[in-house]
Amino acid sequence: MSVDRILLEVCVDTPAGLAAAIAGGADRIELCSALALQGLTPAPGLMALAAEAPIPIYPMIRPRNGDFCYDAGDLDHIRRDIDAVRRYGLAGVTIGANLPDGQLDLAALEVLVEHSRGLGMTLHRAFDLVPDMAVALEAAIALGFERVLTSGGALTAQAGAEQLAELVQQADGRIAILAGAGVRPSNVAELVKRTGVREVHGSFGRPIPGAEPGSKLNEMGFVPPELRDTDEAAVAEAARILRAL
Repeated sequence: MSVDRILLEVCVDTPAGLAAAIAGGADRIELCSALALQGLTPAPGLMALAAEAPIPIYPMIRPRNGDFCYDAGDLDHIRRDIDAVRRYGLAGVTIGANLPDGQLDLAALEVLVEHSRGLGMTLHRAFDLVPDMAVALEAAIALGFERVLTSGGALTAQAGAEQLAELVQQADGRIAILAGAGVRPSNVAELVKRTGVREVHGSFGRPIPGAEPGSKLNEMGFVPPELRDTDEAAVAEAARILRAL
C-alpha cells in the first residue's frame, strides 16, 4: 500500500457488515455493536470473527449508551474489554473519555492508554465535545494516540470542514485526523480536498428490510421498521474515489 494512500475506515456492527466492508475495499474497520446508538463495544463473538479479517480491526470500546464521563466501574469495564481485544489479537482500540464540562478526562485516558500499550489507539468522537480542540489535540498527541476521529465538532464532517483543516495543519503529521460523520461517496472527494485529511471514516449503510409494521416483533420493540447495514457497493465507490485522488 502506498504511503500516500488516503485510508478508508468503515464502522460495522454485524458479520454481514464486516464482510461487505472488507469486500468493498475498506483499509481498516471500526468494529462496534449498536451503530444506531453511535456504536458500543462489540460482543466477543464478533471480535472473534473479525480476528480472521485481512485488514486492521479497531473495536469501539464504549461500555454503555450515553455520555463519555466514566466512573471507576465504567473504567474497570473498559479495561476488561481492552483485555478482550488483546486476547483476540486485534490491531487496536477506539477509546475516549470526557469530564462533565466536555474537556478530555486526562486522568481516565492516561489509565486507558497505559492499559492499551502494544495496541493501536484511536481517540473517538469524545473529542468533538471539547471546548478547545487545539488544546485537546496536543493532549491526544502527548498521550500517544495514533489518530483522532472527529467531525470538527460539527454534526457532519462537511459542516466541520474548516475546523478539520485547522486540525490537520496543527497536527503537522504528528497524529492523523480521521474525518467522520456524514461521509458518503458523494461528498468524500470534496471533504478530502477541503480539509487535507488522509483518513476518512463512515458507515456507508443502506436500509435493509425490518419487521413489517404491525408485526409482533415490531409491536414489542425488538425490531424497528427500518434496519441498516453496510453497503458493499457504497464502500467500493468510496474506495475507488479515494484511490483516484
